[in-house]
Amino acid sequence: MASRQPPGGVRQPWRVNWHAHVHLSPPLLRFFVYVLVRFFTFSDIRVIADDFVNVDIQIYNCSHDKDHRTDPKTIMATTETRRTPKRSVAKTPTPAAPATDEREPRGARRKRETRARLLDAALRLMADRGMEGVAINEITEAADVGFGSFYNHFESKEAIYAALVSAVFEEFADSLDKLTEGLSDPAEIISVSVRHTLVRARREPVWGRFLIREGFSARVLTHGLGQRLLRDIERGIAAKRFVVVDPFIGFLSVGGTVLTAISAELNFLAPGAPAADVVKELGFSGDHFPERTAAALLQTLGLKRAEAEKVAARPLPVVETADSAS
Repeated sequence: MASRQPPGGVRQPWRVNWHAHVHLSPPLLRFFVYVLVRFFTFSDIRVIADDFVNVDIQIYNCSHDKDHRTDPKTIMATTETRRTPKRSVAKTPTPAAPATDEREPRGARRKRETRARLLDAALRLMADRGMEGVAINEITEAADVGFGSFYNHFESKEAIYAALVSAVFEEFADSLDKLTEGLSDPAEIISVSVRHTLVRARREPVWGRFLIREGFSARVLTHGLGQRLLRDIERGIAAKRFVVVDPFIGFLSVGGTVLTAISAELNFLAPGAPAADVVKELGFSGDHFPERTAAALLQTLGLKRAEAEKVAARPLPVVETADSAS
């Protein structure tokens, strides 16, 4: 080990620059790490690391001190003084805060936000081109997330579509079921559901466009609002409230009218609609459009005009959804 030659010719071999002279070969380094992990706790390792730095700093500073007669025992005593509190003082564990006061972990929040961006991007793209016309990389680009991040949340394009249908339609349909569970008139159940659907489509155009596209897909009878509509029509027929010879044709008539009404709402009647002037030029009006649509559908299902209009004009209860209320 090299030593420094201070003024006066007295050799002091303990004044060493450890950075320049301490070398650990890979096997020795692995053995050193093994000993630390095997025989010391994490807190002890931190103390050892801190002590090593303190000793190194003391020796290095001493080698540059004007007074080269500093006793190495003084250095080691100083090091021990710094070392002792670290070994003797135990940290008191911080009591856990109540669950209601805990903030959402950053990682969980970012994961939730990424999932929401992916769903929002998928909704916008699939509303225009359907599930089959959208690729996964298009979804990630629109969401501004990495391609690999997609698979942290969804296994496939079909999986994100299923989650999208659940978030967009199933929750809304569930809220309609809760809203109408106290109603005994099948005609009023149909009226309330149709009116709320048109109101939401007007408020959320992307949601409405997605509903139109899915309404003409092969999944219409087994998913979302289409499945609920078929169920409610069949219940009305069983209760003899509706007079429909063919339930399937009755479903197509009602479902097709709802989808056409949503398209008319978005293209002709909503504020800023691209063809709003056409309705005025033809002498039509968009006033009370949801109620008028519901009344026409009830007549399709067999109700008289006066009764259908009376049912469609009943007060519309408020429906609460996961992210909005209509």
